[in-house]
Amino acid sequence: MTQPIKEWPESDRPREKLLEKGSDALSNAELLAIILRVGDASSHKSALDFGRELLSLFGESFRKLEEASVQEICTLKGIGPAKAAQIKAALEIGKRFAQEEMKRGEQFQSSADIFNHYREQLGGLKKEEFHVLLLDAKNRKIRDVRVSEGSLTSSLVHPREVFNPVIRESAAAVILIHNHPSGDPLPSQEDLHITRRLREIGEVMGVRVLDHIIIGKGKYVSFVDDGYWER
Repeated sequence: MTQPIKEWPESDRPREKLLEKGSDALSNAELLAIILRVGDASSHKSALDFGRELLSLFGESFRKLEEASVQEICTLKGIGPAKAAQIKAALEIGKRFAQEEMKRGEQFQSSADIFNHYREQLGGLKKEEFHVLLLDAKNRKIRDVRVSEGSLTSSLVHPREVFNPVIRESAAAVILIHNHPSGDPLPSQEDLHITRRLREIGEVMGVRVLDHIIIGKGKYVSFVDDGYWER
C-alpha cells in the first residue's frame, strides 16, 4: 500500500520541498503532484504516483500533456474530469505566461531570454517564420517585425524587408530570429549565408546585428553563443 504524502517526512513532500527550496528544485512529477493535491485512496496511489504515471503516459512531456484532451487525460484510472481540469488550467497558465508580449522598452539580457520569449510563438509552427527584433541603443525592445513566412531562402528574407523597419524606427541594433519546423535548430548553409549577408549590410548602415537565434522544439541555437558568428 502506498503511503499518503501527508505521512511522508516533511523534506520529501512536494509542497514543503517547494516552500523550503523553491519551485525549480522540484521534478516535473512533483509539480504535478502539487497541482493534483491528493491521490486516490481506492487505488492506493498518491498524487506523486499520478504525476509520474501522467508523464509516462504522455512521453515525459508537458507539451504533449498540454495538447491532450480532458478525455485523453482521464484514460488514466483515478484521474477524473476535476483533476484533468486542474492540470489543463495549470498548463494553460504556463502557456499564457510564455506568450506574454514583452513590452516596448524592456530589455533582453541573453539568448535564453529570446528563446523563452519566442518558444511558444514559433517553436510549434509547421512553417518557417523569420522575425527581426528592433532594439534601441541600450538593447531595449522597440518592436518585433515578421519579415517572411514560408521556406527560408535569400529571396524571401530580403535585406530591404529587414532594414526598412530599422530605418523607420531608428533602431540601433537588431536580433534575427526564425524557427525550424523540423524541431532541429542547427543552422543550414542558407541560414549561415543569410546571416553573413545581413551582418555585412548592417555594418554598412551602422546597425548592429547582435545575434541570430534559431528556435526548434524545446531547444535553440544562438549564432553568438554557439560559435556560428564567424563562419
